[in-house]
Amino acid sequence: MKFLISISSLVVAGLWSAVPTNAQVNVTQEHNNLSRDGLYIDSAFTRSAAVNVRRNLNFNGTIAGNVYAQPLYVEGGPGGRAKVIVATESNNVYALDAITGTIIWQRNVGAPVTSGLPCGNINPLGITGTPVVHLASRSLFFDAMINGPIKKHFIFSLNVDTGATNPGWPVDVNATARYNSMTFTSSIQNQRAALGLVNGVVYVPYSGHFGDCGSFHGWVVGVPINNPSRVRAWATTARGGGIWGHGGVASDGTNMFVITGNTFNTGGNWGGGEAIIRLQAGPIFSGSPTDYWAPTNWLSLDNGDTDLGGCGAVLINVPGATPSQLALALGKDGKAYLVRRNNLGGITAPVASANVANYVIGQSAASYRTSQGTYFVFRAGSSAVSAYKITATNPPTIVPAWSVSQSGQGSPWVTTTNGTNNAIVWVVGSEGGDQRLHGYNGDTGAVIYAGGGPNELMANTRKWNTGIVARGRIYFAARNKVYAFAVQLGDLPAPNPTIKPMP
Repeated sequence: MKFLISISSLVVAGLWSAVPTNAQVNVTQEHNNLSRDGLYIDSAFTRSAAVNVRRNLNFNGTIAGNVYAQPLYVEGGPGGRAKVIVATESNNVYALDAITGTIIWQRNVGAPVTSGLPCGNINPLGITGTPVVHLASRSLFFDAMINGPIKKHFIFSLNVDTGATNPGWPVDVNATARYNSMTFTSSIQNQRAALGLVNGVVYVPYSGHFGDCGSFHGWVVGVPINNPSRVRAWATTARGGGIWGHGGVASDGTNMFVITGNTFNTGGNWGGGEAIIRLQAGPIFSGSPTDYWAPTNWLSLDNGDTDLGGCGAVLINVPGATPSQLALALGKDGKAYLVRRNNLGGITAPVASANVANYVIGQSAASYRTSQGTYFVFRAGSSAVSAYKITATNPPTIVPAWSVSQSGQGSPWVTTTNGTNNAIVWVVGSEGGDQRLHGYNGDTGAVIYAGGGPNELMANTRKWNTGIVARGRIYFAARNKVYAFAVQLGDLPAPNPTIKPMP
């Protein structure tokens, strides 16, 4: 049996090695880019080729645990084997061979929490937010909730090639995170949103648990990757204000952007909730209106438990628009908001807003540009995927582009062949949907890929989650399984190219 598996692996490797290339491909963070746009450039995904996407049945992908975090993809390292990195709620972390899906290494970082929390809806509770990779140091960073006499959040750093814990890690968040007079209490905080890594600091956002129990706050904890003992933190001053959206921390390369949810018992005084917050390195919040935006009806949103942060922030540039550098928020009130990200403006009207859905909750949105304009796309409730266009005007406006009926709660991502051509919006009918991969024309919403046949049916997919794209393949993680899909196998490049020197 081992001999047969080995031969099969070699055949698959040969098929996926047909086109030579000398550029490394890596997916190191949520939605591929710091902007959280969810855009992947892959020449294999023409619209005509995407019709023939099939699940690779030779990809093993067996893991243990529920997965709410997006997988990652890393090339290079010892042996040159490309890896798919995936983390589970059982506190298991895996590096899978990107071709065969077999385990290169695996680590369990501690027992997850299965009881004793004041509320919540994830059980077991371990690693929820999407990790991030620092390629230069070959390091993986993530937060894990670990059981014990005191249930605690720990921020880990592992060697991405071996799974070994890096020196100085993990960081005990209870023991190190402080903001003004507030201390961090793990039992009432959850870590659902994706981590960010900006200029040598890993930023970890926190919310509460489902049910809003206890005196939780929205927190962002910053840990310098070269000096993990120097922890800094920011938190909402009012109770609540959790950072819930799957997309987590976005960045323009200098500052970090997070979106907070509803707060409680504010007495009408804004305390950090229902807002886009821009944080400087650290994280440091200036408190200036230039560094936050909240809608004028923020108190009404608070009172209705209607989080502005139904989705993580997406940073979007719209050529020809004034302003052109924007931040997008999608709220549980069903509205999309665009604000000027270089001067958020405080409590004021947005640059543009529109009613786009009944509600938006928990997910990551995506953004892309084609010859037809600049779009954002998101999961509209649990019954549709909707795209809107941002006009290149002064000021920009939000106008409908297309909407398709599709059940489930997966978050979309986008492929193009060169950055603008052949735009395809991909989404999985996760948790309550049809458990299948779907692809839509980014300009029109026309069906490109309708889910495949019996071999393409997945199982136990989880809400909020999103897929990744690397070398003509799509990877999607579910409970106990990572799935791999590909365009025609014989046309795919190798995931571990050998770079030859120029003669």
